[in-house]
Amino acid sequence: MSERYKVIDSETPTFVTFTIVGWVDLFIRRDYTNILYDSLEYCIKEKGLRIHAFVFMTSHVHLILTSSSVPLNAIIRDFKKHTSRELIKAIKEIPESRREWLLNKFSYAANRTIRGSHYKVWQDGFHPVLLDTNKKLKQRVDYIHYNPIDTGLVDAESNWAHSSYLAYSGDEISGHLPIITLW
Repeated sequence: MSERYKVIDSETPTFVTFTIVGWVDLFIRRDYTNILYDSLEYCIKEKGLRIHAFVFMTSHVHLILTSSSVPLNAIIRDFKKHTSRELIKAIKEIPESRREWLLNKFSYAANRTIRGSHYKVWQDGFHPVLLDTNKKLKQRVDYIHYNPIDTGLVDAESNWAHSSYLAYSGDEISGHLPIITLW
């Protein structure tokens, strides 16, 4: 992997994006977003992950992260691997009208790689952007929170359930991830 696609400093806030293969709108079901929440909560408790901002879109996830103990590259690798397994398991178990199509899509994506897995849920990489100035931090936090509006899903940041926007607006919502705001 090229150095430009690795997190160089895990303690400096880093913007990352994880995208579902083919930009499939997977996160339209609570069962699937709950897997993301549970996995991130585990990483917070067990791996020292700190989340500064996030949004779960229908086909991708944006996060601003730091870690002082486990390197971010390792946390992200483990998160994507674990959530891939759990998402496939959920697709197979819950009443999912798109089950066959989703499994075929993820199987096709896996067959195009040499890694030997049966399913590939996430696109490779996460293209980290080091946020080493206040200007960069503000721009990315605003981008994250405005993303659901920009894509036409809601009319106001506060109307999107899967975002850290309310933590930044001063409203506490139970059930959200513990966010360490940047200002």
